[in-house]
Amino acid sequence: MLRTAGHMKGVTIEAIDGDIGSVQDLYFDDRTWTVRYLVVDTGTWLPGRQVLISPFAFQPVPGASRLRTSLTKEQIQKSPSIETDRPVDRQREVEFSKYYGYPYYWVGPYRWGDVAYPALPIIPPAPDAIDREVQEMIAREHESANPNLRRARDVMGYYLQATDGDLGHVEDFLIDDKTWAIRYCIVDTRNWLPGRKVLVSPEWIQRVSWEESKVYVDLSKRHIEAAPEFDPSVPLAREHEERLYTHLGRAKYWEREPRAPEGKGHGKT
Repeated sequence: MLRTAGHMKGVTIEAIDGDIGSVQDLYFDDRTWTVRYLVVDTGTWLPGRQVLISPFAFQPVPGASRLRTSLTKEQIQKSPSIETDRPVDRQREVEFSKYYGYPYYWVGPYRWGDVAYPALPIIPPAPDAIDREVQEMIAREHESANPNLRRARDVMGYYLQATDGDLGHVEDFLIDDKTWAIRYCIVDTRNWLPGRKVLVSPEWIQRVSWEESKVYVDLSKRHIEAAPEFDPSVPLAREHEERLYTHLGRAKYWEREPRAPEGKGHGKT
């Protein structure tokens, strides 16, 4: 099932022993366009504090109005502090993963490291060889000064540039609630095709200029003009996706994404 990032804002997050707060924003990985954390405002429970919750914590309930976790309030309260108004660096992610016993999503062959979906059984981080590899990666990323986690709200409003001109702006994202992949940017074309919204997959993005707040895609305006129109008030059907990918002559993601073996891992946290 695909749900918009906008509709996720304000959704209640539930611990095993009570509600902890509501979703305020999402952090996504700009290399794979996958949501890695939900930013949760803890309200009156922990006044003035926001916490990060990983999709590894969620018990999948398609279409639910609230999201249930496998965590206790005490676990969340004692979790590593992360300043959500500053970039989340890899060292902080390592601390976070070790605390909860989550695998490093950036180490392994699948979208979530050693598993394809965060709901599958997981392998906790290994302390020795993997950690050495991670520390080397942290050093490389620090030297390159290229953070790869972005807040969804910061990207909404970015302009999209087609191969032959301005296409519109990013209004929202459609997120797969199984893999937590951002499947599409919802693009408002009001300055070009008034009242029309279209879908653009992150796979069709050539590059993102964070300095210009602009997204460059390898599509022409005429291709988008002839693409199926998207109605945000109607759940996206696979038939719509089929027509879109066929029209653009692109490979369908649901036919080629790798799947991790169902039994891989040593049990859930």
